[in-house]
This record gives sequence, C-alpha cells and structure tokens, in this order.
Amino acid sequence: MNFLRGVMGGQQSSGVQPSGAETIQKLCDRVASSTLLDDRRDAVRALKSLSKKYRLEVGTQAMDHLLNVLQTDRADSEIIGYALDTLYNVLSNDAEEAEENQQVQTDDLGVQFTEMFIKQQDNVTMLLSILEEFDFHVRWPDVKLLTCLLKQQGPQVQQIILVSPMGVSRLMDLLDDSREVIRNDGLLLLQQLTKSNAAIQKIVAFENAFERLLDIITEEGNSDGGIVVEDCLLLLQNLLKYNNSNQNFFKEGSYIQRMKPWFEVGDDNSGWSAQKVTNLHLMLQLVRVLVSPGNPPGATSSCQKFMYQCGLLQQLCIILMATGVPADILTETINTVSEVIRGSQVNQDYFASVNAPSNPPRPAIVVLLMSMVNERQPFVLRCAVLYCFQCFLYKNQKGQGEIVATLLPSTIDATSLSAGQLLCGGLFSTDSLSNWCAAVALAHALLENSTQKEQLLRVQLATSIGNPPVSLLQQCTNILAQGSKVQTRVGLLMLLCTWLTNCPIAVTHFLHNAANVPFLTAQISENLGEEEQLVQGLCAMLLGICIYYNDNSLENNTKEKLKQLIEKRIGKEIFTEKLGFITKHEFYSKAAQKPQPSFSSPDHMMFDHEFTKLVKELEAVIIKAIYKSSEEDKKEEEVKKSLEQHDNIISHYKTVIREQDIQLENLKQTVSSLQAKNEQFQTTVTQQLAQIQQHKDQYNLLKVQLGKDSQHYNAHNSNAQMNGFQSEEVSQLKEEIEEMKKQHELLQVELSENNVLIENLKHSQAGDQTEQITAGSEQVTELQKEIETIKSQLHVQSTEINRLQAERMDLVQQIEANTTVTASDASTTAASKNSDYEEKMASLLQELSSLKDELKALSEEKSSLKRELDSAHSTAAILQDEKHKLLQEVAESKKEQDDLLILLADQDQKILGLKNKLKELGEQVEDEDDLESGDAGDEDDLDDEDSRDDDM
Repeated sequence: MNFLRGVMGGQQSSGVQPSGAETIQKLCDRVASSTLLDDRRDAVRALKSLSKKYRLEVGTQAMDHLLNVLQTDRADSEIIGYALDTLYNVLSNDAEEAEENQQVQTDDLGVQFTEMFIKQQDNVTMLLSILEEFDFHVRWPDVKLLTCLLKQQGPQVQQIILVSPMGVSRLMDLLDDSREVIRNDGLLLLQQLTKSNAAIQKIVAFENAFERLLDIITEEGNSDGGIVVEDCLLLLQNLLKYNNSNQNFFKEGSYIQRMKPWFEVGDDNSGWSAQKVTNLHLMLQLVRVLVSPGNPPGATSSCQKFMYQCGLLQQLCIILMATGVPADILTETINTVSEVIRGSQVNQDYFASVNAPSNPPRPAIVVLLMSMVNERQPFVLRCAVLYCFQCFLYKNQKGQGEIVATLLPSTIDATSLSAGQLLCGGLFSTDSLSNWCAAVALAHALLENSTQKEQLLRVQLATSIGNPPVSLLQQCTNILAQGSKVQTRVGLLMLLCTWLTNCPIAVTHFLHNAANVPFLTAQISENLGEEEQLVQGLCAMLLGICIYYNDNSLENNTKEKLKQLIEKRIGKEIFTEKLGFITKHEFYSKAAQKPQPSFSSPDHMMFDHEFTKLVKELEAVIIKAIYKSSEEDKKEEEVKKSLEQHDNIISHYKTVIREQDIQLENLKQTVSSLQAKNEQFQTTVTQQLAQIQQHKDQYNLLKVQLGKDSQHYNAHNSNAQMNGFQSEEVSQLKEEIEEMKKQHELLQVELSENNVLIENLKHSQAGDQTEQITAGSEQVTELQKEIETIKSQLHVQSTEINRLQAERMDLVQQIEANTTVTASDASTTAASKNSDYEEKMASLLQELSSLKDELKALSEEKSSLKRELDSAHSTAAILQDEKHKLLQEVAESKKEQDDLLILLADQDQKILGLKNKLKELGEQVEDEDDLESGDAGDEDDLDDEDSRDDDM
C-alpha cells in the first residue's frame, strides 16, 4: 500500500488524478519488473484491494502477471495468498460490489474471465498442486477459487481435473483438514465437482467418500447438526443419484445401516429448528434415491431388503405415526415409506401390520386413508397418502385381497372403520378430489388381479333407507349419469376401465344394465366443450373395452352388435378420434412420467400413472377390434382356441418333463447311494483280505513250529493224549470249513442272482425314458464293474480258504503220522510241547471263528446290496451295445494276455540258454527248478512216511 500511496500521492501533488486503469497498469508493471519480493508482494496486495472495484481492469491487465506470480513465487505463502484472493475477486460474480451504473453483465464477465483462465489447462493443474500447501492463507483461497471455476465452467473444469494426476485425490484430502473452514468449503467444492459427472462420482466414492461424509454427519449430531450436515447430504445425493455403481457400492459397504440413527426422534417433536427440518428432509430424499422406482429393479429390491433388515423401515414408520412432526417432514416421510415398500412383499406385509398409537389401535393404512379422504388436509399430504396406498398394493395380490375383503358382506365389521368403508365414503362424497383419490385407490386394488375384480362384483351398497341395495358397479354408473364434476367422472371412468379390463364377467354385469351402453354412446357422439373431451375419450375407452373383452354371453350386446351400434350412432372415425383425446391431453403426458402423483393444483389431478400404461396398452387393440369384420373375429376366436389347446399341450408336456426330471434326480441320488455303499463294501473286503493274509502268515508260522515239535514227540502216552485232542479239534475244524464253504457258495449264488437281475434290467427299460436314463448308464456300469471286482475278490478268498483246508489236512496227516514214532526218554518234554500245541490250536480256532464272523458280515453286506439293487430295478439300465463293447474289450485283453504269455515263454527260453552257457563256462548258477525239485522231493519223502504209517 505504501507503493500505491506513493503513486497516488505523487500524481495528486501535480494536480492530476490518476485513473483506476492507469494505477492498475503501474501495479502490473511493478509486479513484472520488481526484483525485490517485498515490492512484488506490496503490488499484488494493492491489486487485491482494487480487484473488487476495478474488476474488469484487474482481470484484463493483471491476470497473466498473477499467474506468473503463482508459478515463480511459490515459496512465499503470503504473496501466493494475495494472488489467489485477487483472482477469486475477478472470477467470482459474488464479489461484485461496483455501483449499478458500472456493472457490465457481471455473470457474463465472470464466465469470460473463467474461460480465459482455463484456456491453459496448466492453470487448473497449478491450482491443484497449490492445494498441497498446508498454510491456511494459501489453501483456503485456493479452494474458493477452484469452487468458483467449477461454478462458472463446470464441465470443462471437471474434465481438466479428471485427467490431472491425483487431482480428485487432492480435493478429497480437504475432508480430512482439521480446520473446519477449509473442510466445509471443501464440501462445497466437491458438490460442484460431482454434479452430473458419473466418472468423477465413482472416483470420489472409491476415495472413501461415504465413510468420511457419514463420520462428519455423526460428529455434527445427525439431523440436529448445522449447515455442514446439509452440505454432506447434498454431496451424498450427488454421488448416489442416477449412479447405479455408487448405489451398489453404498449398499455393499453396509452404509445403509448407518442411516438408521438419523431418524431417531424423541417423543417431544415440538419446536423443530428450520435447519433440522432441512436436514431431515434431505435425509429422507437420500433414502428415496436408493429405492427410487427409476433404479434397476434388482438394485431397488436389494436396498429395500437391507432397509427392512437393519430396522430403517421400522424407524420411518415410527416417524410416520408420531405426533408433532412438521407437515412437510410427515409428507416426505410418507413418500419415503411408499418407495421403501413398493414391490417388496416383506416390506408390504410389515407395513400392513403397523398400528397407529391410538385407542383402540388402528392400522396405519386406515389412519392414512382417513387423511386422504379428508378435504381439510393439505393437498400435498393427500397426494402422498394416495402414493403410499398405491405402493402398498403394487404387485401385492395379498394386500389387494385384504382391501377388497373389507368391502364384502361376509367380512364387514360394523364396530370398526375399515379401509373399504373409507374408500366407499370417499368415492361417493361431495368432494371431487376425494372421489378421484378413492376411485384411483380402488382401481389399484384391482390391477392385474382378475380374482378381486370378480369379488368386487359382490359388493352391495345401501343407498337409502327402504330402498334395496345396489351393486358398487351400478352405483358408479349411476353417479356418472348424474353429471357430476369432471374430476369425479374421470376418476370413476378410470375405475370402470380398470375393473372391466381382462374380466369378461365384469363386462357382462356392466352390459346387463340396459342404460349403460346408450349413456356411453350419447356421451361420445355429442359435440361438447374442451373440458368434456377427456370424459368423451374415457367413455370411448370404456365402450371399446366392452367390445374387446366381450364373451358374447348377452344376445343383445354381442361384439358384432356393439360394433354395428358404434358405426350407426357414432361412426368409426369419430370413435377413433374421441379415443385419441386421452393421449393428446397435456395431463396425460405429465402423469405418464413417474409413478408418484405430482400435481401443481387439485384441478390438474386427472390421470393416474398406472392408468396411462393401461391406455397405451389398450388403445391400439381397441381400434383394431372396432375395424375387424365378423369373419375376422371368428378366425381370431379359432386362433385363440387353437392357441389355448397348444398352451394346454405345452403345459402337459412341461408337467411330464418336470416329473421325469424329478425321477431322474431320484435315480441319480439312488446311484450315488449305491456307489457309496459299494465303496464301503469294497473297503470291508479289502480289510478282510488283509486279515486273511495275516491269518495265513500266522498259520504258516504255526505250521513250522508244529513241524519242529513233532520230531520230539516219541512217547506213546503223550502221543495218545495229543491224538485224542487233535482228532476232536480237527473234526471241529473240518465242520467249520465245510460251513464256510457253504456260506461262500451262497454268496456266489447271490452274486449270480444280482448279475441276472442287472441283465433283466437291461432289456426291461422303456424306450421313452432312454434319454433320461442314459445320463446314469455310466454310473451303473461302474457299479457292475465294482460288483465283478468284489466277486473276483471273493473267489480269491474262496481259493485261500480251500488252500487253508488243504494245509490243515496235511497237518492232520502229519499229526497222525507222528503217533507211530516212539521215544521212551522224552515224556516230560512231550507233555510240555503238547500244552503249547493246545494253546496254538486254540488260537487257530479263535482266528477261524473270527474269519467265519467276517464272512457272515460279508454275506449280510451282499444281501443289503441286493436289496438296494432291487429298489433301483426300475431305473438302472445298461444298453446292450455297451455290453458288447465291453465283451470285445475283454476279448482283446485276453488276446493281449496270450501274447504276453508267449513273450514270457520266449523270455524263459532265452534265460535258460544263458544259464546253460554260464554252466559251460564253469560259473555256478542256482537253478530254481532244482530248488523246486528238491522241495518236491522232501515233500515226497514225507508223503512216503505218512503212507507207511497209515499201513502200520
């Protein structure tokens, strides 16, 4: 400022007042030419003080110099802060403080300077790098300047930041700044940054924005917080609205659960501050963003599920039924609950169970409907209640049935007020808005539900004392004929169109009243004003529905007669023109945009969103039905009948295929069970074979020991005792072995029966199930292979038992031969050996008994297998050609085995020739044949001795 005073003062002394532009030019020259940092700093500070008054001059002359300062004087935080503040004053429209006659389209001026600034993208990148400076006087003006750039030229600045390395991350770091001013302005910056840019929204979300923002909201006191909470909620809305990726990330990050404390209000709800109302309103809107009907159905349903599971829906219902809640918060809460339960059966069932805290308790639906049909309630509140009722019935046939049931004579409770009674009361009240709301609500109870349309035909109304009751359908047509307000008639016509659509019985009831068709034709044929055109279009729609869904059960009102009536009384072209009035109406296009009723005034409340979808669906088919000839109708009926027959045939085949699928699944389960049983059976056989081998080894050892002991048995008395013992034991052994043979033969017979059963199953399978059984053929083939393996193992076991029997017979012969040997001097030793022999024989008997038990267990397992195979005899099948292939493979295997035997014989001849050559060369060669012949000679000697003993 000393420099500025010097410049101004020097010129004042000469009597010439310098202009602002001249002063700014001199300051710019000083910034550009001064070598001392203090001089440049003073000049920039002077420019800052003039930047608000002389915004245009500073912007045009000093911007380049200020940008040069930001690049060259980064080390001095003070001059950087002045430069940033000066640029902010130049670019921001909020800083305009000039007099009104000096303003030059301030908005355009800020935009123009911003365009100049961002023309060089490095300028924005430089501001992002300056954010790394922690000094408050640098960081804060830098944040404000970036926010200003985003406000003036948002899309362009967003693209520059998006391609800048670590650009978004540096801006996210502002949320962690301990200085609240910078953090709060950082929230405003991120709000501008995330507007309408999905790519930046995703990056910000993955920079842990949800966690940081929810932490700030919690620290600030949730809904009781200040404007910081509002800024956080606005930023969350930017990140989540229309961004399915971020919504999914928010849901999977378990952030929905953290929203529940926002809606925990106390019993005393009086005296809410304006900021709390704003915060809670934004919180409710954030919930609606997650469950909006415009989101993908899967994403919406999963969010609805989470909101019920975490208790958020329950908390919203508490606010809904609480007292003292401001009207706008109550309205938004109703809208929020509506979208949380829309299309979710679980949430709809919970909402149906909610009761208001009254005495006696009343269902929340009844309390809300009381507000809807009450003309003293605010218009927006009544619209919200209607939307809530529509969402409760959306894709909820159970709820539709409950509502209609409250109107039926058998379920009406005279002691309590029901939803049906409220709807009927609103339908026939003097308030046209109540008429319209009740008609639309009742129409939603009938949407896509033919059962309830037929049930509603049973509803009878008592019009006055002494007069007989009339049906609800007849009462609606009576009110139409009385010429009530347009809004009332539009609501009733929408109800009738919805009721009669796809319900021939309701069409018959409607046509049964002789006055209905003349009334409709009269309404359509008249030339009425613009206000009545909508009613004419709806009457044409109703008459067209009566034609299209007519089952020709009434002789006087068949399809052909009604079409002839239209052609004579109205004309097909006029009828089509009147029908087109509906879609051409301005209120139709507004209602078709979204499900929520949104009207600026009650007079604009004409169309329902679901009804617009019905009109779009029916308009073309009605026009087509009007222009069809009788022959075409007959052909269409024939086509319909053939299609119905075709559908019946397809349904029959679907049922057959479904049953076959179940049978095939049962087959697979049976085969799996059999495989598991066979694996257990194979394991048992393996264990038994191991035990048999162990018994064989023990028996061989016992045999050797007995052979050695028999040489010392010379005493006749001892031999006599042993002979007596052995003969008895040997007899028992023989009997047990015979019994084991019988059991083995029985097992083989059972295996043979199983094989025969499998062969029979091959030929008994029906041809229609070949495709389903083929999938299990390989598994059954493997089962047969396993049975063959078990059979071979049992054969080996039988051979082993026979061998054991032969060995025991040899042992008996040896024992009997030993009785003839005499030795007078070994009586004491013989007695001791006899005792040892008895113990070994006892052990052998025990082992044989164990083997017998194991074989019995084996027989039981085989019996169990047979029973399981019997249970699966209707499903197991092996094709004959597969068996033939297996036989071929066995033949090939036998041929290969013969070839191998030939090769082995050749190999033996070669080995024998080599041994002979070694013998000729004088080498000693052990001949296995000699060894075997020696062993055979020893056995022959023993046999000779046995024969001689037998002769003696």
